Amino acid sequence: MFTGIITDIGEITELEQRGDLRARIATGYDTATIDIGASIACDGVCLTAIALGEGWFDVEISAESVAKTNIGDWREGSRVNLERALKVGDELGGHIVSGHVDGVATIAAMQVEGDSTRVTFEAPEELAKFVAPKGSVALNGTSLTVNEVEGRRFGVNFIPHTKEATTWGLVQVGDRINLEIDTLARYVARLREFG
Repeated sequence: MFTGIITDIGEITELEQRGDLRARIATGYDTATIDIGASIACDGVCLTAIALGEGWFDVEISAESVAKTNIGDWREGSRVNLERALKVGDELGGHIVSGHVDGVATIAAMQVEGDSTRVTFEAPEELAKFVAPKGSVALNGTSLTVNEVEGRRFGVNFIPHTKEATTWGLVQVGDRINLEIDTLARYVARLREFG
């Protein structure tokens, strides 16, 4: 489990297609404190550290994960939001995030508003019903509050701190973004099917 509070920006330094895709990610984390088998959210995708070195960790990514996320867009030099798994007693500053991406949204528009940036996303049809005004979503692993919703489109405001502490200061219209809907929305929708 994660909180959607990004604690590092990693860089993809190697990509190798074996049976699965293998990626090496440079990090500012003290890798001596990461165990082999540890879960690390990489742009919101829960991945397992399979090898470690000073300033880097490797992950293996299944074809399913590549197909359901924006990982297929990764290139050497790509920067990714990182978050280590939640520990009991940690502050829950965002919302509960599983690292199980539901689909890919697209950046439809961006507009500067003061020092902030308003970004409009377009969600896949099957996920749009789970996005609610003032509700939570995880986008590229970042816990964010939805401002408004209109059909499949929804808006999020990014303050300067978020743009500096994550990869959100680098995005452009057309970028594909990992979307994880709020767990509560998922369960409410499921309960309504049987109500």
